[in-house]
Amino acid sequence: MTVQQTEDVLTCCPGSPLLAFAPPRMSSANVLDSLSVVIPAYNEERRLPQTLRQVLNWLEQGNFSFCEVLVVDDGSRDGTARVVEEFARKNSCVRLLRNPGNRGKGYSVQHGMLEAKGEWILYTDADLSAPIEEIEKLWLALRQHGAAIAFGSRVVDGSSVEVHQSALRELSGRLFNRVMRWVTGLPFRDTQCGFKLYQADAARRVFSRQKQEGFSFDVEDLLIARNLGVGTVEVPVRWANVEGTKVRLSQGMKAFWDLVKIRMDHR
Repeated sequence: MTVQQTEDVLTCCPGSPLLAFAPPRMSSANVLDSLSVVIPAYNEERRLPQTLRQVLNWLEQGNFSFCEVLVVDDGSRDGTARVVEEFARKNSCVRLLRNPGNRGKGYSVQHGMLEAKGEWILYTDADLSAPIEEIEKLWLALRQHGAAIAFGSRVVDGSSVEVHQSALRELSGRLFNRVMRWVTGLPFRDTQCGFKLYQADAARRVFSRQKQEGFSFDVEDLLIARNLGVGTVEVPVRWANVEGTKVRLSQGMKAFWDLVKIRMDHR
């Protein structure tokens, strides 16, 4: 993966030292060499084939000594597992992981991140709202800041939202972020974008401590990273909403209460 220069503004976690992790093997052309892609999936039979084709096509264009795609089936009731198995028969880098029933997105991402074998681990939503190519921006930010975690943002300067969510969902997202910053003290503008790149050692340190299994797990992971002193950077990305969200209103309301539990668990 060749990294292109960018002038986008980046937001680092203030007050947290950027730890020096062992860098991945690089060629003189700044090529990312070892990558795992984790995709949590619940009833994604229809959207998953296109996502897997796009991810695999992108990986094939790279110069990876190791790559894998881990799809974590969260107890789907449709043909999600069958779709992944069909891809796995034709692509040895594709693996299917199964949760013990429907445990939640947080559990699914945690499962995949702890199973991943790459030196760097990207987790992305099954709808690929942030195109896989946007990983180049995350990778460049990691190198520029010496960080171990980079995550996509839809609201910081330089981001581009091509297809918006409904006005109600965007409003609730802004409210959640304000409450999150007040409760946790984290400075980030968009913790919920499902496009995050972790150095493998940082991923193991963070996800082994995660307790949340639902949709507020991102906040918990970023708070854990801050408490561990792991360098984290928020990066503007290109993003387009894809209809078919699995987040119910009750789950969205629960996420607000989860913020209090997260703060209590990680004082």
